[in-house]
Amino acid sequence: TAEELGGAEVHTRESGVADHYALNDDHALAIVRRIVGNLNRKKTIGLDLQKPIPPLYDPREIYGIIPSDTRQPYDVREVIARVVDGSEFDEFKANYGTTLVTGFAHLHGIPVGIIANNGVLFSESALKGAHFIELCCQRKIPLVFLQNITGFMVGRKYEAGGIARDGAKLVTAVATAGVPKVTAIIGGSFGAGNYGMCGRAYSPRFLWMWPNARISVMGGEQAATVLSIVKREGIERRGGQWSAEEEAEFRRPILEKYEREGHPLYSSARLWDDGIVDPAKTREVLALSLGAALNAEIGETKFGVFRM
Repeated sequence: TAEELGGAEVHTRESGVADHYALNDDHALAIVRRIVGNLNRKKTIGLDLQKPIPPLYDPREIYGIIPSDTRQPYDVREVIARVVDGSEFDEFKANYGTTLVTGFAHLHGIPVGIIANNGVLFSESALKGAHFIELCCQRKIPLVFLQNITGFMVGRKYEAGGIARDGAKLVTAVATAGVPKVTAIIGGSFGAGNYGMCGRAYSPRFLWMWPNARISVMGGEQAATVLSIVKREGIERRGGQWSAEEEAEFRRPILEKYEREGHPLYSSARLWDDGIVDPAKTREVLALSLGAALNAEIGETKFGVFRM
């Protein structure tokens, strides 16, 4: 039988290939914990750890804060207050680039720099984010990204103002930061905003999603609108007419496709993230992620050249 040829009994009793025989998953985990306890390795963290303090606000209140529609705005500080130790958040540049919230806090005693979306990214927001990442890298403080982003602001005024250049500064800082990075997608994650907020391609140690999160190149409504405009213009150039009913029928499969393929279950099934987490458990999940990431020494950061 397969068990006789290469089963656990064979390899723990006869061949010696395996060291321990586990009855089930729980038993295996208990054995692993005992093995790790015998490694005689002292974990050293170059961070000023504090005694963990529960948030002043109940994390379960997050359920009543986040809207069901990712397009509906809300103040991300309300989420931060229910995640960090003692609900204490030392905000950095609170009055500048207000659509990006940055600041220092502690998660289960671990000092962290938090970067959270509070709207679309403008030039000021991007510059502020890059500045804050530089500070965290200089101090070797891990970064936590709370991602709820539709993208960078577009339009003639903003292009002329250098949004591409300023956005590149933020993306460069995120890409080259040598400190541990952990990302939680707590709303939308669309377009280039995913890059600036440490999406999967920018190597966060862990990336988690809330059940309400959505991730795609753009929102389904925007995609359907753009494609509808192109379709309508093509029909009208040929002298034809396109009724509202025909447009609605054209938009329907696009919206369904984006909803299906932008869903957290679709993402997790393809290992685009590390799992879907209960919003009320975000604090614990982030702390465990940071604890795992800090098993490795925090390296030096070399930013290279920023586009001036």
